[in-house]
Amino acid sequence: MASEIIPLSSKPRFEILDGLRGVAAMIVVAFHLFETYSSGPSDQILNHGYLAVDFFFVLSGFVIGYAYDDRWNRMTTWDFFKRRLIRLQPMVVLGCLIGAFWFYFSGAPEFESVMQTPWWKLLLIMILGCIMFPTPPSMDIRGWQEINSLNGAQWSLLWEYVANIIYALFVRRFSIAVLAVFVFLSSFLTIDLAMNLDVTGLLATREYARYTVIGGFCLTPDQIYIGVCRLLYPFFGGLLLYRLGKLRINLRRGAMTWCSLAVVATLVVPHIGGKTHEWLNGLYCAIVILLVYPAIVAAGAGSPLTGKKTIAACRFLGMISYPLYITHYPMIYVQMNWAARHADAPLGTHIWVAVSIFIASIAIAYASVKVYDLPVRAWLSAKFLHPKTQS
Repeated sequence: MASEIIPLSSKPRFEILDGLRGVAAMIVVAFHLFETYSSGPSDQILNHGYLAVDFFFVLSGFVIGYAYDDRWNRMTTWDFFKRRLIRLQPMVVLGCLIGAFWFYFSGAPEFESVMQTPWWKLLLIMILGCIMFPTPPSMDIRGWQEINSLNGAQWSLLWEYVANIIYALFVRRFSIAVLAVFVFLSSFLTIDLAMNLDVTGLLATREYARYTVIGGFCLTPDQIYIGVCRLLYPFFGGLLLYRLGKLRINLRRGAMTWCSLAVVATLVVPHIGGKTHEWLNGLYCAIVILLVYPAIVAAGAGSPLTGKKTIAACRFLGMISYPLYITHYPMIYVQMNWAARHADAPLGTHIWVAVSIFIASIAIAYASVKVYDLPVRAWLSAKFLHPKTQS
């Protein structure tokens, strides 16, 4: 068989895309730190930081196509699932363990149920989180009805898994034409969500986040629909972008700088339109997701990366991007607790705490890669992947 004689050799990485993932992950951490001090989406600092998830999905779809589209003649569907689990699951487990450790330190007034949670229930939720089993609102132990009460950021990884399953079982077989139709139809879900058209009638309870794409993080009908809307176009649009290789953009010089500035700009733009023209904010979100993010990925994939410092920065950012995203949120719960209990502390103290958590989050991400993630993935690969088919 081909899988026995042809190794699945590692491919060169799109290092600019790795770097951009790290840039977006850092903005996400800052966005969540500022979120502690906001009263809602309209006054949030770094206002559109939530769009980083949609950017991650575009990146993921592109990279999945690049890494696996040409391997299916020598790789089974189960091989694919094993590879994705080995790549993603170790950090999911670590994020849950960190969340469980900090759980009782996050008993802010916003989380009234935390201090009432018995140890056995905490242990149960931790185990379910480690195996990526989404918990319904009835099992919530924090009060926000999140898919994982110990690590809120895990919700997007669940949707990432869903996208991988859809790709492996169905979409990988799509021709470019069929995939293009699928992506085009999915774009209407993005528009429905961003523009609050609500053709399904599921968004009526979403008054606090009208004309945004915020949501997808719990098992209620409206949030499941939001998750589907946020996943399908970005992820499979990224896959289509990979297959349409000629659409890549060559910026020739300074691509990492320009692409990074573009990503940051989309995430920090203030809320648009005010209360009288909220629809403008929805239009902005739709344009960014449908057009801007694919263009940034096309530029990042199609442009050369030059300069030793830039290459080193991209590699570092790429290395910590996923660990940073999946491990930082338990610290945000702790920050919320501290801020609620020290509301009268000087502004400088609040800034010092936030900056310290930001730096600590990066340090934890870096340490988790070196001490835990790389060794665990190497061991799992050696144990569960055929030696001649390791990537």
